[in-house]
Amino acid sequence: MFHWLEKHPFFFAVGVFVVIAYAGLIEIVPNFAQASRPVIGTKPYTTLQLAGRDVYIKNSCNSCHSQLIRPFKAETDRYGHYSLSGEYAYDRPFLWGSERTGPDLHRVGNYRTTQWHENHMMDPAKIVEGSIMPAYPWLFKNKVDLDTAYAEQLTDWEFFGVPYNKPVPTKDGGTITVKMGKSVAESHALALAEAKKVVANMHNQDVKDAVARGEIPEIVALIAYLNSLK
Repeated sequence: MFHWLEKHPFFFAVGVFVVIAYAGLIEIVPNFAQASRPVIGTKPYTTLQLAGRDVYIKNSCNSCHSQLIRPFKAETDRYGHYSLSGEYAYDRPFLWGSERTGPDLHRVGNYRTTQWHENHMMDPAKIVEGSIMPAYPWLFKNKVDLDTAYAEQLTDWEFFGVPYNKPVPTKDGGTITVKMGKSVAESHALALAEAKKVVANMHNQDVKDAVARGEIPEIVALIAYLNSLK
C-alpha cells in the first residue's frame, strides 16, 4: 500500500491531507465546543437588560465601542481580563465591534456606577474631559420597549436553550436563577422591580417619578445592561 502511494504522489498528498485533517478535527473540535460553552458566572440577560441592549444597539453605541478585550497587556491593564468566547454564549448578535472611538465596554460594569452612567449619558464632556461623545438626553424621556425584549427572551429560551428559570453557577461557587416571566404582564413586573433597584441609585427625579408610575425610561434599561457587563 505504501509503495503504491509513493508511486502516485497525488493520492499520497490526498492521504496526507485526510490524515492531518482528521487529526486536526479530533484535536480542535472538542476544545472549541468546550470554549464556546458559558463560562462560570455568565448569566442570561433579564428582560430589562435585554431591553437596554436593544437601546444600546438602536443608538449605535456599538459603532464607537467594542466589547472584546484582546489578550495583550496594554488592553488587560486598562480593561481587565481578556475576553473568553464562553462569555458571549447568550449574546445574539455579538457586539464585539472593531471601532474604538471610545473605550471597550466589555467589563464596564466592574468599574462604573449607575450614577456615573446617568451623568455621563446626559453630558459626556462634563464627566470626561475632552470627550467627543454626544449627549443622549432623549433616553431620559423615551419609554423602553419591553415587549420586544420579552420576545427575544422567549426565542432564546425555546430555540437556543438559554437556561431561564434554572440555576446557573456563579463565580463564588453558588448559583443564581434568572427569571423569565410566563406572560408579558409578568415580564413587565419583573422588569419594573429591577428598574426600581436601578433608580434607587439615580438622581434624576423625572426618571424616578416615571418608574414610580410604572413606566421605564430607556436610560434605566441601558444602565441595567451596562451594569451587567462584567
